[in-house]
Amino acid sequence: AGAGPAARSGSGAVAKQAVGAGAPSPGSRRRRLFGRKAPVPVTVVFSHGYCLSQDSWHFQRAALRGLVRTVHWDQRSHGRSAHGVGQSGPGAVPVTIEQLGRDLKAVIDAAAPEGPLVLVGHSMGGMTMMALADQFPELVRERVVGVALVGTSSGKLGEVNYGLPVAGVNAVRRVLPGVLKALGSQAELVERGRRATADLFAGLIKRYSFSSKDVDPAVVRFAERLLEGTPIDVVAEFYPAFTDHDKVQALSVFLEVPALILAGESDLITPSSHSEAIADLLPDAELVLVPDAGHLVMLEHPEAVTDRLADLLARVGAVPSEANVGRHGSTAQPGG
Repeated sequence: AGAGPAARSGSGAVAKQAVGAGAPSPGSRRRRLFGRKAPVPVTVVFSHGYCLSQDSWHFQRAALRGLVRTVHWDQRSHGRSAHGVGQSGPGAVPVTIEQLGRDLKAVIDAAAPEGPLVLVGHSMGGMTMMALADQFPELVRERVVGVALVGTSSGKLGEVNYGLPVAGVNAVRRVLPGVLKALGSQAELVERGRRATADLFAGLIKRYSFSSKDVDPAVVRFAERLLEGTPIDVVAEFYPAFTDHDKVQALSVFLEVPALILAGESDLITPSSHSEAIADLLPDAELVLVPDAGHLVMLEHPEAVTDRLADLLARVGAVPSEANVGRHGSTAQPGG
């Protein structure tokens, strides 16, 4: 489905929601016993990562279309969502992962106010889910029947080396926050420079997004468009929030919830060791490490991600166990 109505949180974040309903076709017949309310179907809520948009779930959205009700939304300042009021102008308040958790709660209240939920999050989207659990544990206990944490982390992101030698990563950690802040204040100039150095930027995207040597060029271009669509001032606003991110304790809220933890084995942004650490705290969760996969594993190996997600949805009764989800959408061209 296309972009739906805007949900506005208390702080002014605008989140676009694309809602697809897996209801029977208009021509089908439904019988309802008089006075008995039909059960509310499961809604699957997808949260995307840093510098991406809801379109990063392109293949999974295509695979699930018509099978289950889904909600896709753009995090504040990303995709088709506006800046939060608090992030603009004089006296702007820094973005926090906690705020993103409240944004997700606002989206759920607006687009899926009742019925069981399956939460799916990639990278920052997974952190957003943890922040939701931390602040609204009763919502998770009462309504969440499944969670999928893809290429994400519960903390210690300041220790990630991004595949750089020790000296290099220490230098990057020292200067990057200040550099991003300075670049963010000259956004228009930086965006022009970004276009002028498009080839270099594309090379960096491929290195840090994918691991396979034979990624479909159309998928690489699609990822480039997603990342290039995030203004440099937004990149600068969000970056400090990751250093402060620590949601190890919040994971306990998911202990009784069927869970999938999935990561690319060669992820340089949120290394697979972070997913293994989450799995240690959620011992009943399914841990899947995808070989030859980087950070954008759901675009690089869509069939593997969709297959494991479909299995989770079948386990919690969101889709029939015989539904052939994996074959849907694997050839759908991104951006089409």
